[in-house]
Amino acid sequence: MRSAASLTALLCLVAAWLPGAIAAVPMRTSFDMQVPLAPTPLKIAGVPQLVYELHLTNFADDALTLKHVQVLDAAGATLIDLRGQELDHRLGRPGLTTGQKDKREIAPGMRAVLYIEVPVRDRAMPRELRHRIEYASASTGEATEVDAVVEGARIAVLETPPPSLSPPLRGGPWAAIHDPAWPRGHRRVFYAVDGRAFLPGRYAIDWVKLDDQGREERSRNGGSDQVTDWYGYGEDVLAVADGVIASTRDDVVESATISAHPKHSITDASGNYVALDIGNGRYAFYEHLKPGSLRVRPGQRVRRGDVIASLGFTGDSTGPHLHFHVADADSPLGAEGVPYVFDGFEILGRYEAIGDLGKKRWQPYPVPAEAHRSGERPAANVVLKFEAASKP
Repeated sequence: MRSAASLTALLCLVAAWLPGAIAAVPMRTSFDMQVPLAPTPLKIAGVPQLVYELHLTNFADDALTLKHVQVLDAAGATLIDLRGQELDHRLGRPGLTTGQKDKREIAPGMRAVLYIEVPVRDRAMPRELRHRIEYASASTGEATEVDAVVEGARIAVLETPPPSLSPPLRGGPWAAIHDPAWPRGHRRVFYAVDGRAFLPGRYAIDWVKLDDQGREERSRNGGSDQVTDWYGYGEDVLAVADGVIASTRDDVVESATISAHPKHSITDASGNYVALDIGNGRYAFYEHLKPGSLRVRPGQRVRRGDVIASLGFTGDSTGPHLHFHVADADSPLGAEGVPYVFDGFEILGRYEAIGDLGKKRWQPYPVPAEAHRSGERPAANVVLKFEAASKP
């Protein structure tokens, strides 16, 4: 299998025919294109998807502006086509938050990241992906729509299926909080650790417990400041697979109220946590755990469904919830997030507007007969009930 490094495309095929452009354009330096982590097929809402990132670094002497991005299969068929607002929504600029009028304009030496989700409907899963980018150079003037094309970043689609896990929590209703479009959501936050950038939260989900009316806490009138009033606080956290406890932390203090919650450094962002080695180089992370609640220690063997800790409010958190993700190394931030699915759950509904969470009931799932799901990752902001874990 090709490595990510060997699949780098530093330069540059210029199209011979482009609408409105000169037919023959000299070869030029443009983008270094890389896919750091090859995608694995993952089923979400009944549809297989490929989730990954395309990194673009400008090696030219002037600014380059992205105009059009296509993801192609090995035969050249278009899988997704990004331009305009759709391109803007998927584009991130690490470390650049202000002062950028057009984030599609990439200055010399700067990097951009495209966050890509490719749904694969009504066709065979592609075995390889490549990318085609149309762009304009600042030296050609703003009136030029497109003046060059580069193709590259070939990457093989991984065939190993993601691990299927039992529930990290019991029952429900639980809101699965995540959305690939959020600029500061887990899906888009890189951490540069030990000289390398990682995306640990690529598939992370924050689990928030609700009542039947969609409220997060027990206060009669809502708006309680007490951490213990939140429905999820103190809930049992469960082993999602047979495995060995790889590492733990249980020295981060917890405030009694939401308003007194302090800011945390990157070192303490995960709060108290447990990392469970589930085999094959995969580690399940449970974060923001209640102080003093850990029932396990490093080296201890556990079975799926065992209680390992309690849900709490430690680390970088806006309210009691369980942060859960799976990564390829025993490090909360210095590892790549990898895909996983759950054995079984029942969809109760979804929040179309996440601002409604805790304020009103979710929108019910429209097809109750299809609410049971197995071997899937929950879609963004669904509300679900976990099925009981089965002991092997």
